[in-house]
Amino acid sequence: MTQSTEHMMSTAILLIAHGSRRAEANADLVRLAEAMKTRCPNEIVEIAYLELAEPSIPQGAARCVKRGATEIRLLPYFLSAGTHIVEDLTGFRDEFADQYPEVRLQLCPPLGLHPLLIDVLLNRLNEDWADTSQLPREWPNAHASRTSPEASIE
Repeated sequence: MTQSTEHMMSTAILLIAHGSRRAEANADLVRLAEAMKTRCPNEIVEIAYLELAEPSIPQGAARCVKRGATEIRLLPYFLSAGTHIVEDLTGFRDEFADQYPEVRLQLCPPLGLHPLLIDVLLNRLNEDWADTSQLPREWPNAHASRTSPEASIE
């Protein structure tokens, strides 16, 4: 893609994930973005992480603007509309709107109960799990609430 073609684009998709200390986990969002670029060749696609990894959401949004976006669709790669969506992402959207009033921002809903998610889950359930070498031996308490004692480990 040439520089001039890139600047003609005005819509950006900012894929937003939680972020992890594990680089392998963060790499999933990079791969997802590459797949999105293939499926959406006329849109700017960038990534951002809420915490624990970079680029941060402000950095990702700034990249979109730098690439010529006049509209940014904030696409959370989250399952449900918990605190991160309801408070963190809406707060960011509002701050960004104040900073860049010329850019239209749209916060898309999380994956939630989308009908195709049931198919994805059923496919995952029926996959052959003979090779689990890429999975951690023990699952950390990654989803401890912000107020629980377990949350202090992050």
